[in-house]
Amino acid sequence: MQEYAQVLMIAIPFFMVLIAVEYAVSRVRGIKVYRGMDTISSLSSGLTNTIKDVLGLVIIILSYSWLVDKLALFDIKSTIWLYVLAFIGKDFAGYWSHRFEHVINIFWNRHIIHHSSEEFNLACALRQPVSNMVAIFTFLYIPMAILGVPARVVAVVAPIHLFMQFWYHTRLIDKLGFLEYILVTPSHHRVHHAINEEYMDRNFSQIFIIWDRLFGTFQKELDEVPAVFGVKRPVQTWNPIVINFKHLWLLIQDAWKTKNWNDKLRIWFMPTGWRPSDVQESYDVYSVKDVYSLEKYDSQLPISLEYWSYFQLVFHSVLMLYMFSQFGQYSFSLVFLYGLFLLVSIFAFTSLMDRSIIALIAEGFKLIIGGTIFYMIQGWFGIEEMIPFGSSLMVIYLFISFTITLYYLVINSNTKKYTAIVSN
Repeated sequence: MQEYAQVLMIAIPFFMVLIAVEYAVSRVRGIKVYRGMDTISSLSSGLTNTIKDVLGLVIIILSYSWLVDKLALFDIKSTIWLYVLAFIGKDFAGYWSHRFEHVINIFWNRHIIHHSSEEFNLACALRQPVSNMVAIFTFLYIPMAILGVPARVVAVVAPIHLFMQFWYHTRLIDKLGFLEYILVTPSHHRVHHAINEEYMDRNFSQIFIIWDRLFGTFQKELDEVPAVFGVKRPVQTWNPIVINFKHLWLLIQDAWKTKNWNDKLRIWFMPTGWRPSDVQESYDVYSVKDVYSLEKYDSQLPISLEYWSYFQLVFHSVLMLYMFSQFGQYSFSLVFLYGLFLLVSIFAFTSLMDRSIIALIAEGFKLIIGGTIFYMIQGWFGIEEMIPFGSSLMVIYLFISFTITLYYLVINSNTKKYTAIVSN
């Protein structure tokens, strides 16, 4: 995990530069592709996913290493072609895992965060899940295991394959000629993220679009059908952790409320969006009917709170990168406590963006975790070596953050959360 953290310390600033470039180009071209709070929500989601991955918070039921040991029929020499084979195998498995996440109720919870933005830009590419804490699709790598592709090769290919999915989350690049027949392009992926009836559940491929063409799930972008982005059941929150478990909570409620025992069991594995008939009649859930009149979520924050939210995003990005730099200096329990502090803090400030009272509770919990860290190591992870009085500044930040949350939720609570139509 320490090596992965070091890779991310290079990749994350690179992604931020590309997002800034896209924003600048969009302003020059007069195309509005970013909204402030939506962008903060997207990038905050990226932080939560990165923290989860670096801490290794995943339960592996079936490991790829075990599959190779038990199933390998060939011993392929380590050449460039082995890495090419691993890349293709990873992409094939990625197509099917992506497809399963879209079409099976319980698996949609692992993926809803990525589609929850009502914009489409490079920032929303970083909307990645923390809810996929159980590795359940390892069986899709069985063909690679039979061919004898070593686990170490897959470990090298996997982050490259993931990072290569970043660039096509944009509205600024039009169709790319003959590449449309080979690679997943921005045009293909705009279709994938759209909730138009013509586009739903299409273009699952991650790098090579050939899988969609081969398995009948391809749909080209139509000039007469402008893509509308988001999910059919809008999440209506900026909090990425809440979004991660919103669909799961709905499934739990429906499974509890239905009187049909068969439905209590099968709801988890029915097509995405399916609900028991008795629950559907008694407990309505809002779903977008006319995508072209979609009301985009907008909590209408005062400008001062917007600026505070921007600060929180930047500050927590720096804290996360600092955690990566200290990964090998402290015990896992302390690093885990640091990661928990960041997750709770992100939960708190994104809840404040929703003007939710739960933000104040989260801030109180954050104070407790921060105080525990200070008590255990008498400071903030050696920060004085980089910043004079760094630990004192962290203490000041903790109390300022709590005070600002208290101010906006209790003292200055006149502005209520509501949704507003935002032009496409």
